[in-house]
Amino acid sequence: MAMIHVRLVSPPDLTPRAVGLLTGDRYVFNLVILPQQARNPDGDAIECDILAGAANAVLRGLRELGIDRRGSIVIEPVEMAFMGTAAEAEQKQLGALAHAPVWAEVEARIRAEGTYLPSFYVYLVIAGVIGAVGIITNSQILIVAAMVVGPEYGAITSVALGIDRGNGTRVRQGLFALTAGFLLAIVATLLFSWAIRGFGLQPEAFDLGLRPVSSLINTPNVFSVVVAVLAGIVGIVSLTQARTSALLGVFISVTTIPAAADIGVSCAFSSWSEARGSLIQLLLNIVLLIVVGVLMLRFQRAVWRRISRGSGVSGGR
Repeated sequence: MAMIHVRLVSPPDLTPRAVGLLTGDRYVFNLVILPQQARNPDGDAIECDILAGAANAVLRGLRELGIDRRGSIVIEPVEMAFMGTAAEAEQKQLGALAHAPVWAEVEARIRAEGTYLPSFYVYLVIAGVIGAVGIITNSQILIVAAMVVGPEYGAITSVALGIDRGNGTRVRQGLFALTAGFLLAIVATLLFSWAIRGFGLQPEAFDLGLRPVSSLINTPNVFSVVVAVLAGIVGIVSLTQARTSALLGVFISVTTIPAAADIGVSCAFSSWSEARGSLIQLLLNIVLLIVVGVLMLRFQRAVWRRISRGSGVSGGR
């Protein structure tokens, strides 16, 4: 049974309307009201459990009352619940809507990934250098490792959410983080590769032009487009459904970090055409992931909104 626990602090003048909204919804359970018990912010403490499939409509109603601005709304996942009435309501009344994402939770998850601490740039640089080692040594395992370490997908989805919501600040912050982060990664891999070349540490096969890993990265084609589009679709779906295992697959199928690493390596070894191909690959993947991310967010909202109307619940945002 998918359920969320909601804790509210409601200003006393809003409490009657908030309680009326909650008691009037058949998918709200375990409602507890504690008048004048909350502090910082001060107000009435209200707690309840809501079936996840119907939560979007309830949360939207609470926010329209202004409780999030004048008080607070805290959402927690319910790991396990034993409640016959709730289980019956979920199975018989919600139907497919029982599996609808809680959009407030989805967007909070994406916004959390769009926080660009110094570690974001450190991870990108480290991932780039790991990718450079993988390219120079023709190690596909290290390329996969670099993809997993790279945190750029969080920034990409944050930009997509910003475009979807018309939040220019979020879009600008995300694009700046991606630009600065990848530039740092490219410079770091360039310096690292220059050192490798200067000391003659590159493998003989790489010197002879046997670079299968690099060739896969710096030759963008129709398959690059297909993989980026599919990865973008799976990425957004996995975020909305909280499927971390599928999200890991997205990390190791998108050619962003490897492309940035290959730009630095190719420049260090004066392979200018390869550097140009990797740059195209990098930009192609980022643009496609953002575009597909925006389209998938809107598509999923539209689908769940349609399902909600068919179930008699006003869901989606």
